[in-house]
Amino acid sequence: MITELSFTNFKSWKRVKKMRFAPITGLFGTNSSGKTGIIQLLLMLKQTVESPDRAQVLIFGDERTTPVNLGSYREIIHAHELSRDLSWRIRWNAPEQLEVMDTDDPKRTLFKSGDLGFEVKLAAVADRPQVIRMTYQLGANRFTMSKKGKNGDKYTLDSETQGFTFVRTQGRPWDLPAPVKCYGFPDQVKTYFQNTGFLADLQWAFEKMFGRVYYLGPLREYPKRQYMWAGAEPADMGQRGERVVDALLASRDRGNFISMGKGNRKRSLEEHVAWWLRELGLVHSFTVEPEAKDSSVYRVRVRKTQYSTEALITDVGFGVSQILPALVLCYYVPEGSTIVLEQPEIHLHPSVQAGLADVFIDAIERRNIQVLFESHSEHLLRRLQRRIAEDKLKLDKAAFYFCEMVKTHSMLSPLELDLYGNISNWPKDFFGDQFGEMAEMTKAALGRKAQKR
Repeated sequence: MITELSFTNFKSWKRVKKMRFAPITGLFGTNSSGKTGIIQLLLMLKQTVESPDRAQVLIFGDERTTPVNLGSYREIIHAHELSRDLSWRIRWNAPEQLEVMDTDDPKRTLFKSGDLGFEVKLAAVADRPQVIRMTYQLGANRFTMSKKGKNGDKYTLDSETQGFTFVRTQGRPWDLPAPVKCYGFPDQVKTYFQNTGFLADLQWAFEKMFGRVYYLGPLREYPKRQYMWAGAEPADMGQRGERVVDALLASRDRGNFISMGKGNRKRSLEEHVAWWLRELGLVHSFTVEPEAKDSSVYRVRVRKTQYSTEALITDVGFGVSQILPALVLCYYVPEGSTIVLEQPEIHLHPSVQAGLADVFIDAIERRNIQVLFESHSEHLLRRLQRRIAEDKLKLDKAAFYFCEMVKTHSMLSPLELDLYGNISNWPKDFFGDQFGEMAEMTKAALGRKAQKR
């Protein structure tokens, strides 16, 4: 689970320092205030990790195969000034502690911690990014690869750990080549040094962390009258939620269940999603059934009320199909995952937007997942505030931020919450000027009444 993020010179952001991530982390602000940029940084790292191209420092993406398309290095650097360095630092808690044993004494533990971190500094060389320095952190221990001089591509390896140094292999005094991508140690660390085996574990922990990040974009697929399923088991819902029915059927086929707590019957994914759709007031019943026995063609049927005739999902309100991928994603991905949602409230009634807060709270408590979302919904934020006041959401499990443009760059302000859900530093016109609108409406009404006299 991600715990902290810092970065400099990424898109509209000049600097973000020690942004705390909680199980529920929300980004709010006006359009073009930089909210999406924070998400795009994480998605760029995810697609870099997942790319088979080891030669590219960063994968900027394309329109078809990656979550985000950022164009080029020049386009992601703040103010498009290639003289600026791009850097970021991310910290996370691993599901299990990483233990490093002494190569000379296999019974002796050198390092052991579940608190991990990675940071890197990049600079432009011929309009392309090059790693200047990268560091992995394991607890209080740090291991760094640094470029030698301004030119060339030779690197050194150092340890900032008391009582530990990297030991050269006899007869191998050569410098290391550049890192793999922006985060990987080159294969030569294994042959040039005697005690670097654990560096692969650090790199693997970084890759696994981003492998547990799942994304759902703001634009969702329109519902269909029928769906084909041939047994596929998707990793997620797809960027537009296009694989949501595949996920429901794959979960059913695997016999997966969600714990409802001690003494309560477990629910299938489909049952729990149907329960939430009913709780949110969207439908009374929800099922995914084959068109005929042994058919690979499926239909999604819903009943609006207890007394309504059953209908296809295409023939009811648009909101059901729009919230469905977000609901399923929360309960489909592996426990301990990080879910990234852009505008999860889109096309939803205000009462359902508020209800999303309860979905997120249930998911983080029941499945230990992390939810990062960016939103324009006052109703979603207000419900989260209420749940904090009711002590149904612990204060340390929430982190909310306000993003705004200040002259030429974005600024990030943590919203300061107390135990009663109050925000002490509420930004001016956060969700528009409601009182101003009411005052102007009253003023106009009085003016029109005066004209009639």
